[in-house]
Amino acid sequence: MGTPPVNSSLNPALEDAKYCPRCGNEATIKFPRSLTCEHCGYGAFYNPKPVACAITTTEQDEILLLRRGFEPQRNSWSMPGGFVDLGESVEDAAIRETKEEIGVEITLTKLVGVYSRSTDRIVVVVYAARTTGTPIRTEEALEIGAFGSTTIPWDELAFWSDGRALRDYLNLTAANAGARSSLP
Repeated sequence: MGTPPVNSSLNPALEDAKYCPRCGNEATIKFPRSLTCEHCGYGAFYNPKPVACAITTTEQDEILLLRRGFEPQRNSWSMPGGFVDLGESVEDAAIRETKEEIGVEITLTKLVGVYSRSTDRIVVVVYAARTTGTPIRTEEALEIGAFGSTTIPWDELAFWSDGRALRDYLNLTAANAGARSSLP
C-alpha cells in the first residue's frame, strides 16, 4: 500500500548541503529539519507538505475511487486528492483536486481524519464529501469506480492513508447510522 522507495531520503534538499544559499558560508545543518547560518542569519526550516483528499460519495452512498494515472502507485485505487497550494485552504484544495481528477463538484460534509507517519514527507487531511455529478475519466484517473462498503478493493489501494481513511470513514458512517437508528 504505497511504501516509499528504500533509497528515498526524508529530505533530499539537505542531504548534501553544507553551505548557506544566501552568503555561501558554512551552515549548521540539523538533518532533516533545518539549515541555519550564524553568519548572515538565514534559516530554512523543512516541514511536511499538506495533502488534501475527499472520500466522495454518490447519491446512492457509493464511494468514488479513481485508478491513478500517474506515479507513484500508477494503476492503484485511491481517493481524489493532492497537494495544498500556497494561498489555498485545505478544504479548497480537496474540492479543487476532486474536480481536476474526476470532474465533479463536491460539498465537504465533515473531517474524516488527519494521517501522518514520521517516515513520510506529507500530512494527509481527509474529508467526507457528497456529489450529485457524474464523474469522468481524466489523465489522472484511468478509471473511476463506485464502491459499496463491501466492495472496496482493499488490496489494490495506492497508499496506507487510503486504507486508514476509508476504514475511519466507514466506522464514522456506521456509528452515525447506529446513533440515528437509536434516536426516538
